Amino acid sequence: MGTLKEFYDNECRAQLQEIHGYTNVMEIPRVEKIVLNMGLGEAVQNPKIVENAANELTRIAGQKAVVTRAKKSIATFKLREGMPIGCRVTLRREKMYDFLAGLINISLPRVRDFRGISRKGFDGRGNYSLGVKEQIIFPEIDYDKIDKIRGFNISIVTSAKTDDVGLSLLKLLGMPFKNN
Repeated sequence: MGTLKEFYDNECRAQLQEIHGYTNVMEIPRVEKIVLNMGLGEAVQNPKIVENAANELTRIAGQKAVVTRAKKSIATFKLREGMPIGCRVTLRREKMYDFLAGLINISLPRVRDFRGISRKGFDGRGNYSLGVKEQIIFPEIDYDKIDKIRGFNISIVTSAKTDDVGLSLLKLLGMPFKNN
């Protein structure tokens, strides 16, 4: 089949144009970026946790993770402004399509008792977010070398204007949604 990008260009765009009746090819929705975000609340006590999490996120995404820092000080959480509290990666273009193909075909089927992902993750503007409970579903992570099982969020940002259009785009790309 080739890459997911070629599949989108050759088949999905024409189907989306036919389904939704777009007259201009620039109206056809596309995936713009994928953001992986790992929030680490326990990093307040141990800042070394952020390094391990950033390394794991870098291996999963194939691109260097950026450490996110606290914007405000919150005394009840013993959090000071500028402390590292998480990491994130923003994927675009080829790396984005490679990650999405791996997520759909390899990682999601490795989830225990997997029956599909929920349709409730849409935000009202065609973007989709899902949470991964364990980073070990990704083949890039070696189970023996992790210190703790962590989850993270995956946000798929599309150029779709509504949730229905975003859903049809992701379905055509192969996202395994539940039939509810």
